[in-house]
Amino acid sequence: MPDNQTTPRERLLAAINCEAQEKAPLSFMLYKGLQVSSESYADFINSQLALGLDPYVMIPPRPPVVVNNHYNLHGLPVSFAPEVETREWVEEMAGEADPILAKEYHTPEGVLRAEVRQTADWRWGNHVPIFDDYISPRSRRFLVNTEKDLDALKYLLVPPTDAEIAANEALSRPIIDLAQEKDLLLAGGWGVGADMLGWIFGLENMVFASVDRPGFLEEMLGMIAAWNHRRMDVLLAMGVDLYIKRAWYETCNFWSPRSFREFLFPILKSDADRAHAAGAKFGYIVTSKTMPLLEQYVEAGVDVLIGADPLEWDLAKAQEILKGKVCLWGGVNGQLTVERGTESEVREAVRKAMGTLSGSPFILSPVDNVRTDDEISRRNVRALIDEWRGY
Repeated sequence: MPDNQTTPRERLLAAINCEAQEKAPLSFMLYKGLQVSSESYADFINSQLALGLDPYVMIPPRPPVVVNNHYNLHGLPVSFAPEVETREWVEEMAGEADPILAKEYHTPEGVLRAEVRQTADWRWGNHVPIFDDYISPRSRRFLVNTEKDLDALKYLLVPPTDAEIAANEALSRPIIDLAQEKDLLLAGGWGVGADMLGWIFGLENMVFASVDRPGFLEEMLGMIAAWNHRRMDVLLAMGVDLYIKRAWYETCNFWSPRSFREFLFPILKSDADRAHAAGAKFGYIVTSKTMPLLEQYVEAGVDVLIGADPLEWDLAKAQEILKGKVCLWGGVNGQLTVERGTESEVREAVRKAMGTLSGSPFILSPVDNVRTDDEISRRNVRALIDEWRGY
């Protein structure tokens, strides 16, 4: 069980700081199943505390499901330069089995147009967000295609306005107060880099451009990094303990170690340096195909790798490579083990994770998420907590 002499924040920071602890804390990276059934974000946090977890508080808070322009980019609002006008509509196009959702962004430097197939499982009605994981596999035309499009893109990548910053502070204040009252870790995010390319440029295009159009790709990543840094600074100024960047599309599913070094490593290092200069720790969400990049993560100054899935990672080898310099957050698969597995499978997964990573900086969690709130997942969450307590 947690050390009664320390607080959740102290336990999580000790792990992230790679300090020795008798036992790894248990903190769910994401727990949508519980959040959906909670009355408020504060209720969600208090429910985790009642379960015996070490929750963290994320600012700005948000509802579990919201229709906006940036659903898969938690954090500050996404708005455009005042000169930008948007239009969106539905078209029937020859040769397409599904309706096509078209959206145009009219800027002083030209028009950017996105076309998305409105498949049966499209979740946003007739709306096309700019940043959403549903876009990439359903896109007929991506927002950015040529170098000239970058002139228009700069009007969509503008810093938060003073009014948006003030609104964020007002929205976050009650949650910050809760974190201080309960002594919980305060996290801010999400940052973004190459993941944005999946939404506005396409993942296959991203891979090809790393070979065929490296200058174009580097310029686009630089624009995204500068935009992200301006948003990052807002949250760092609010005194977060941990800044988190999503990077599911920054792994060896899409990048070789060599191309990662060329295109992404300098940005990652600047992100970590920026967080450290503000007195915060830096977290990086990666789940699959990460093993060849572990040494670069250490070199870049990443403090915690969020998403150590035992079905994707060799945890023992990762422990050996990281040498206690980077904390691992994960250890149990969320979807197949916690949401769908048996109780005995969950207990065995906890024992294996704890046994493998004991003595290393480690935070136990399902990876990435427990999205369901049904009888199986509730039973398995109880088993996970019970096994962790008794380990």
